[in-house]
Amino acid sequence: MSLPPLFDKLRLPVVGAPQFIIANPELVIAQCQAGIVGSFPALNARPQPLLDDWLTRIRAELAAWDEAHPEAPAAPYAVNQIVHKTNQRLEADVASCVKHKVPIVITSLGAREDVNQAIHSYGGIVLHDIINVKFAKKALEKGADGLIAVCAGAGGHAGGLSPFALVQEIREFFDGPLLLSGAIANGGAVLAAQAMGADLAYIGSAFIATKEANASEAYKQMIVDSRAEDVVYTNLFTGVLGNYLKGSIVAAGLDPENLPESDPSKMNFGGGEGSKAKAWKEIWGAGQGVGGVHSVVSAGELVARLKREYDAAKGRVCR
Repeated sequence: MSLPPLFDKLRLPVVGAPQFIIANPELVIAQCQAGIVGSFPALNARPQPLLDDWLTRIRAELAAWDEAHPEAPAAPYAVNQIVHKTNQRLEADVASCVKHKVPIVITSLGAREDVNQAIHSYGGIVLHDIINVKFAKKALEKGADGLIAVCAGAGGHAGGLSPFALVQEIREFFDGPLLLSGAIANGGAVLAAQAMGADLAYIGSAFIATKEANASEAYKQMIVDSRAEDVVYTNLFTGVLGNYLKGSIVAAGLDPENLPESDPSKMNFGGGEGSKAKAWKEIWGAGQGVGGVHSVVSAGELVARLKREYDAAKGRVCR
């Protein structure tokens, strides 16, 4: 199945993953102008009325870009909604997305028919984060248009399955839009994602080390300095299994080699049971692909590098 027409503007088959705190209008606009989907979590706009301001700005600046660059129009943007009972803003945030006709909505931590129907009411599409086949089928039953396979090695909340295994199983029953997340930090990995059956690569950690990202300079430098072995997989900080930078765990006074487990039933996003350190603010998320990030650059420069690597990889494969 081919991708929906709104993806025709992509100059590289990549979606920038929405990252809590990190993703802001500056990053999203830069990603879209560079030719990939830019995205941000609705919860990043605080207080809630600020979401309307962000969406107004993004739409206006991308429209202005398109008028000035008809030969290279901006890619569409996406807003991430946390569909979980703890998110008391969901109804208002979805209403904002409907008002602005956000082209792509990414749903996480729950699948709800009413949310999907609201986005479909104006022609938007819904992509849903999943970590296994059970959640994938549930999301499709609830009306999701596409799936994001969050596999082993992805930054932040991540699954534990190999992308080879999960993509293979999903493609046995679903031929719609499929994105792949997990340690993708160079253009060759983008092509590999397509080769195994995904339509688009879903990249997050590499964009933390960009000039537009809302991350401290220390966080960006730690991304540059870290390798795969510096990433720790734990549920301590939110109640949900995720990948975090070992250096930030040490800085918080914890032993990354001896972390207790949190009670998943007490999920929260400011610090799981047993941890006073706050996820994302003090404990920094990152995926195993950080070893492919060697400097802090602009989002446009990062996309340009990915494109060169992607084209070079295609050239090697086609020889």
